[in-house]
Amino acid sequence: MIRIIGKIPNNVVVACSGGLDSMAVTHFLKEGRRNIRLAYFNHDTAHSHSAEKFVESYAETQNLDLFVGRVKGRKGKRSMEEFWRDERYNFFDRLQSNFILTCHHLDDCVETWVMSSLHGNSKLIPYKRAPNIHRPFLMTSRKVFRDYVDSKGVSWLEDPSNSRLEYMRNHVRHAMMPHILKVNPGIRTMIRKKLIETYL
Repeated sequence: MIRIIGKIPNNVVVACSGGLDSMAVTHFLKEGRRNIRLAYFNHDTAHSHSAEKFVESYAETQNLDLFVGRVKGRKGKRSMEEFWRDERYNFFDRLQSNFILTCHHLDDCVETWVMSSLHGNSKLIPYKRAPNIHRPFLMTSRKVFRDYVDSKGVSWLEDPSNSRLEYMRNHVRHAMMPHILKVNPGIRTMIRKKLIETYL
């Protein structure tokens, strides 16, 4: 079951990458008769250019407004993950929308908690980033989104970089989480309880 934190207004901008999570959320909100617009951020990779065309085609067929942003800054001393994240949120700031929705989910929360715990400071992904950026799907697992798109026949694209272990989150997701789940099979339930205690 798709679970939501807080209330989602009728008018919302969805951060849509064309991936499983954002396409599930986009379809879910359309089914709920929300007035949605899409925001796509191009990271200037081969996949990003393909995904932009995919999202653009989807927006056109569904008669949805689409905002497109692109990498503009320089990486400097930041990791690529930090650079892309900063550029992406700069793009969201430029949209000046009252409610921008990102599609972070429960498994993202678990991975973030594990990574931050290893550095001695356990953290949950915040429900809000600034007044207008919301993450209402933090209690919904990726498996629920996968089951949703399968049952509804929703098309989506897999980013091949998601399997590259040089990115720290991918390393945690693919190399560490299978072992962590053996040690604590209920870690998702534990993090969901923490989310409830913190945000509900």
